[in-house]
Amino acid sequence: MRFQVLGPLRIADGPEVVVLPPSKPTILLASLLLRPDAVVPSDFLRQAIWGDDEPSSAKAALHTCVLRLRKTFIKYGIAEAVIESVPGGYRVVVEDGALDLVRFRELRAGARAAQDPETELCLLREALALWQGAPLSNVPSDFLRRGELPGLVEERLSVVERACDIELLLGRCGQALVELWAVSRAHPGHERFREQLIEALYRSGRKADALAEYREVKRYLREELGVDPGPGLQRLELGILRGDVLGSPPIAAPVRESARTGRDVAGGDPGAGPAEVTTPPLSPTSAPVSGPPLPLPPTLPTLPITAVSSFTGRAAESAAIAARLTADRSGPALVVVSGAPGIGKTALALHVSQLVGHHFPDGRFAVRMTRTDGTPRTSAEVAAELQGMAATGAARACGADRRVLLILDDVTDPALVRPLLPTGTGSAAVLTSRFGLAGLVAAHGGWATRLDALAEAESCRLLSAALGDDRAGAEPEAVRELAAACGHFPLALRIAAARLLTRPRLAVADCLAWLREDPMRRLSLPDDPRMSVPSVLSGALQRLDPRLAEAFLRVGGASPAPLSVTDAAGLLGIPPVPAEEILERLADAGLLEEEPAGRFRMHELLRTFARCATGYQDDSLALPSRQ
Repeated sequence: MRFQVLGPLRIADGPEVVVLPPSKPTILLASLLLRPDAVVPSDFLRQAIWGDDEPSSAKAALHTCVLRLRKTFIKYGIAEAVIESVPGGYRVVVEDGALDLVRFRELRAGARAAQDPETELCLLREALALWQGAPLSNVPSDFLRRGELPGLVEERLSVVERACDIELLLGRCGQALVELWAVSRAHPGHERFREQLIEALYRSGRKADALAEYREVKRYLREELGVDPGPGLQRLELGILRGDVLGSPPIAAPVRESARTGRDVAGGDPGAGPAEVTTPPLSPTSAPVSGPPLPLPPTLPTLPITAVSSFTGRAAESAAIAARLTADRSGPALVVVSGAPGIGKTALALHVSQLVGHHFPDGRFAVRMTRTDGTPRTSAEVAAELQGMAATGAARACGADRRVLLILDDVTDPALVRPLLPTGTGSAAVLTSRFGLAGLVAAHGGWATRLDALAEAESCRLLSAALGDDRAGAEPEAVRELAAACGHFPLALRIAAARLLTRPRLAVADCLAWLREDPMRRLSLPDDPRMSVPSVLSGALQRLDPRLAEAFLRVGGASPAPLSVTDAAGLLGIPPVPAEEILERLADAGLLEEEPAGRFRMHELLRTFARCATGYQDDSLALPSRQ
């Protein structure tokens, strides 16, 4: 059992992770874990929990919080951590390796003692990998955010700075660029990150980009802070203008003493305040040291932010998402759009981006989070693609002071998108996923909407818009039945419409009869494998755990009546508790729909696919027939 504070406060047991809900016991646990094995005064704990609204009964209420937290430990089977009541306060005792903050500091100390740059860098990267987003983002305590988190963030930034210094020393400028773009935008006033970014750009052969970055930081410092760039940045600009061959930063030991405080400032002591950074003078070296230019991923180009052709329906969903993206401009907004494969998530996200475009004057960007084979892309790959946009004119897309809209399409793993979310005031992100991403929404304070199939009227309008009013109006009943035969799924509707458009003399009724003969095979376009209902659904099934995929096929082969947990347990031959978990996970993946009273239903289009996939050959394969 492990505790994680370097991100949302979580309890992990092997691969299972529980994100704790915002509550007073969660604040109490965070306060104790930030000072592991140390006595935390009761006054500090009460201030963290209640702030300036401390009730008169706060002492008794604190005791109640401790009891509730102990019950939480029992609920999750935590025996390794003990909350001790000691004179003046409380203390949490955790086993070695059970707290990510302790592990982070151990790795940082090991890096300082390393004898060579490669070993030090490896330890620093391992320490940074423990961070899973903004620390304690689900802990609702202004007191902790003001007093404790700044020091924690400084510890991380000092490690990032040191790691980038080593990357530059080793000539790996391209590798350093990805992280430097992100961290310099998240912390625009941190001049050392800007220096490292400019140096990495210049040494990668991108002199124009390096000078543009210097002009940007100079503008930011003057307009936002009223100061000029420091001596390090000024020397760096001069060296670039002269065409100097810039060397690497010195590889001296990362720990140094501040003459003023005597504390370890470069290492990020949380009590030391911001680190004092001395920038080495730049001078020509005998040979150039440079890394390769940062490669941009050749696969899956950026999604175009353009109007979606014949976009129809989803008026309520579009209005609700647009309102969420633009209502509160005091911080970044997050919206998750989830639903079954082919339900129209991407089209809706791109459509909404058109509606709210004027609210994001610094740009709108969309990238896919999966490759063509369905495997997820890494955060670094996507960040590099965003950097590619920067090179073509969107250089401030990730800036903390920029109002941008970022669409991340087909998210499969919340951990991969956390480093990519925009941080600027007035910025926003829309994530599309087949999964609900509830943990991400809980941790980052976002909003979620799950898409169902279109209503009948919306489906008919979509077909009419694609086919033209004259052709659709000549066979209104056949259009209605074709929409039903497609299950009111946007992907299936567009495939059927495309088949009709390429056969202008084919009647809608004839197309409907042809489709009913073999619905799965004929809901495909031969010249584009992406426009295929069975291919899309097969890809979704292949992403699932094999147990879930087998359960989906079994449910699809059963009666179409809504399924209870008891029914599912009998069908799958397992106890009710794991059966309920499987149903919920299939629903989260968009492959089941939850009904009232805890029942689950499979959409008829998905049921037809499941029966085809398992080799059923009976009358139930046919979609609704004409009356």
